[in-house]
Amino acid sequence: MATIKVRQNGSLLVDGEDVTLVDWNGNEYALAKRPFALCRCGHSTNKPFCDGTHSKIGFEAGEAAVGPEARDRPAE
Repeated sequence: MATIKVRQNGSLLVDGEDVTLVDWNGNEYALAKRPFALCRCGHSTNKPFCDGTHSKIGFEAGEAAVGPEARDRPAE
């Protein structure tokens, strides 16, 4: 099973051995390590992967999970 963790003001952390990342043509990306992080800010020089640029540009995300069990916690 794969897990995608939305990091507060950061990347999408993808974990799981059964994950395949493909582009719009169906071509697979080589995944050098797991877990891996996908860019969410749009400014990475290594798209679709995160290179940490979000912290340099002050990226602020607005979304969080909602529902009866959801709660907002400080970033880890």
